Amino acid sequence: MRAVVSDGIAEFDARDWNGLVGDHYPFLRHEFLLASEKTGCVSPDTGWSPRHIGLFDDKNTLLGAMPLYEKTHSWGEFVFDWSWAQAYRQAGLDYYPKLISAAPFTPAHSGRLFASEPELKTVLVQAALAYADKSDQSSLHVLFPREDELGICEEVGLKVRKDCQFHWHNHDYRSFDDFLATFSSKKRKKARRDRRHVSEAGIRFRWLTGHELDSAIWADVYQLISLTFLRRGSMPYFSFDFFVEVSRRMPENILVVLAEENRQPTAAAVFYVSHDVLYGRYWGSDSQFNALHFETCYYQGIDFCIANDKKVFEPGTQGEHKISRGFTPVSTWSAHWLARPEFFAAVAKYLDAEEQHIDRYIEAVDAHSPYRNLEAD
Repeated sequence: MRAVVSDGIAEFDARDWNGLVGDHYPFLRHEFLLASEKTGCVSPDTGWSPRHIGLFDDKNTLLGAMPLYEKTHSWGEFVFDWSWAQAYRQAGLDYYPKLISAAPFTPAHSGRLFASEPELKTVLVQAALAYADKSDQSSLHVLFPREDELGICEEVGLKVRKDCQFHWHNHDYRSFDDFLATFSSKKRKKARRDRRHVSEAGIRFRWLTGHELDSAIWADVYQLISLTFLRRGSMPYFSFDFFVEVSRRMPENILVVLAEENRQPTAAAVFYVSHDVLYGRYWGSDSQFNALHFETCYYQGIDFCIANDKKVFEPGTQGEHKISRGFTPVSTWSAHWLARPEFFAAVAKYLDAEEQHIDRYIEAVDAHSPYRNLEAD
């Protein structure tokens, strides 16, 4: 058994990597990672240097894999450690580089430890820690892992951190109206009013899969996304070339909801599709229509899930406004190790207190659920 730290996903055979990762989660498939690295979105120039770990036997068979990146900043992670970096700076220390195990720019939970035998998952985390020590990294962070991987991380010395997202769950709804029937009367009227605003404005929608998306359509979509990012003072993490490349490599996993006014694109949302989950990722618009964001990013996604028997809709991070649209709080997790014991002890104490705050937050927002079994008509 040998552990190899790579400089890119291209060093792994696609069939071997995907054989371990599986096809239930699109963001760690070889095709997705290769597109992100090939187009330069994930590279040393953007502060993301691939350091993927592979476990090989003496016949060079891949037995374990762990996506891993050396980072020179904390952008694009969605598990916030800016205060930790600031504490290092105030002490005259370097917080960067650090190591993270994650799907680039993607706050969706899935496996981070992939192995042919369960005990090899522990070996993967140990290999990551050994590399962190050897290459003088400040820390190791496993972001949005599966809950059953947390125990493995804790066993080798990482500290667990809790957070919250809002997800929608499909309880075998027959239609959107069937879904709304579970709402209280007040919340049901609000959702219908949202949809009516968009319909009466003359906005029409198209669902486009990767097979239907050519460069011209992607150009329209990317322009809309970029305009929205620019209003916030930044550019999208993923480039136009990436979207073209990933939809070519994984057409069955891509969905674009295109909103049109007089047959001209006015808003768009980019989704990824797995066997039973819809992931909302990017949105953009060049117009200001009442409730257009809610319709494009949430209601259309719910419609798609009902029509295509998707069990869960993960729209991304943050946003209490999702609650009144039928999304409910779900715990998310990460695991962390810091090389300097004095800082690690302080962070561990902070995370214990933070978890209690997250628990109270989940309880508080759950009280505002639109569903009738929690809120009487």
